[in-house]
Amino acid sequence: MIQLHAVLQAAEEVQAFCLEQGWRFCFIGGVALQRWGEPRLTQDADLTLLTGFGREESFADPLLARFASRRTDAREFALRHRVLLIQTGTGVAIDVAFGAVPFEERSVQRASAWHWATDHMLTTCSAEDLIIHKVFAGRDKDWGDVESVLIRQRVKLNLRLVHQEVKPLLELKGQPEAVTKLDALIAKVNRRLCA
Repeated sequence: MIQLHAVLQAAEEVQAFCLEQGWRFCFIGGVALQRWGEPRLTQDADLTLLTGFGREESFADPLLARFASRRTDAREFALRHRVLLIQTGTGVAIDVAFGAVPFEERSVQRASAWHWATDHMLTTCSAEDLIIHKVFAGRDKDWGDVESVLIRQRVKLNLRLVHQEVKPLLELKGQPEAVTKLDALIAKVNRRLCA
């Protein structure tokens, strides 16, 4: 089992490479959850890398030249599904999502530095954008993560921004009812915090 410290160090290794290339990115998923929610064990790191549409090869190829792929068809898979599956030299899996839609661009713009230890920093998405990513993914564990962010961040969250961003994404996905589930969860957390 990979330790959290090793995952965060591997994320730093990928971040350093992205910075060398002058790329725009932010960490989402389990790494961002360590910052904004109830920390839980994560075995990999998820990264949104702004590639736009039509230039994906110019991002995939340098990444595959630097990091090992986790599939024999990693390049083709990435160009088809917009996710490049790589791993660092220490064996930590990194999922690089090729971002291009306006929400992803805004999410990277809103990202900020998280100093997770002395002299160690990762760029993560905002707490609001983590909620949006998690609601969009919609698995049971994602909803648990949303609840932990709502509890931990409490009044600091801009829930108007969350609704503004998540509604069109859920409509595009064909799951607009997830907004009702989010509102119910927000109400539940508010009741618990006010009790």
